[in-house]
Amino acid sequence: MHWQLTEDDQDLFERTIAPLLPERIFDAHAHLYRHAHYGPGGPPPLFAATPAEVGLGRFTQDISWLHGQGRTVGGLFFGLAFTGDRASNNAFVAAETLTGRDHGLAALPQLVVAPDDDPDQVRERVRQGGFVGLKPYHTMATTDGPTWQAPLEAYFPEALARVAHEEGLTVTVHLVRDRALADPLNQAAVRRYCERYPAMRMILAHAGRGFNPWHTIEGVSALAGLANLWFDTSAVTEAGGFEAIVDTFGHERLLYGSDFPVSHLRGRCVAIGSSFHWLYADGPTVVERHGAVRPVLVGLESLRALTLACRRLRLTDAQIEDLFYGNAAQLFSLGR
Repeated sequence: MHWQLTEDDQDLFERTIAPLLPERIFDAHAHLYRHAHYGPGGPPPLFAATPAEVGLGRFTQDISWLHGQGRTVGGLFFGLAFTGDRASNNAFVAAETLTGRDHGLAALPQLVVAPDDDPDQVRERVRQGGFVGLKPYHTMATTDGPTWQAPLEAYFPEALARVAHEEGLTVTVHLVRDRALADPLNQAAVRRYCERYPAMRMILAHAGRGFNPWHTIEGVSALAGLANLWFDTSAVTEAGGFEAIVDTFGHERLLYGSDFPVSHLRGRCVAIGSSFHWLYADGPTVVERHGAVRPVLVGLESLRALTLACRRLRLTDAQIEDLFYGNAAQLFSLGR
């Protein structure tokens, strides 16, 4: 069911998404990896259907399912084997993005980091590998409980935030805890880091993990005024979080991201109460009660939600171009 392009995908793209897309797209959230980076057990079941090597060539080829041909001019890339062979995965991302830049693609790498990494070694890896940022992730958190409840400091310690500040790096953060951006601990940590380390540019992934848009709607105002905070749109399939971010920070702080290869799974995420639930095409929760259920790619669902937000916010063509390219161009000093 995953990693294939269907007539339903193509129809949704042509009717709903293609009319919105500008000529240039920078994808600010994409993963590259090999199955071998996960070790003998291989990748998690969710990614078993992905190609054995998900490199920049595969990205460039298959992202056209979401963007159409010829629009994708660059991206921000990081690994996915967070608890596997991180060193090899990071080296793979660095090599793939370097090759991409040699071929004229604005391919920028972020270094996946663990909370117990030595800050000086992280600094050295960043410089040697040409990394433009850091990518922490909660599954590596130093906590006794479930990592889904980890505070930001448990997987992105202050010592690494200091490195990001001193090196002028971006940091893509996937918040966790039940209420994500509406959680006071998350709000306090993000504000403290951004204010204490102003040369660090923090990107809150998934619209501040707004898979339930009400978490972002309720919490985003607590971060208002931070000059070094951005958000990406990756894999969010409801529009409300995007709208709240633009209302609070302006359209300039929202970056389009696909979350490739999650983008090429088939399904969507829905808000349920104060939680959310992922529905996948091959999962047991898709029940055909009112007619045939034909899920499309997650990346198309996310783009449709962004299309809806752009319409509700009455964004101009120039502002939409900023979401897909201009904002990233300014953040990463790319050519306009």
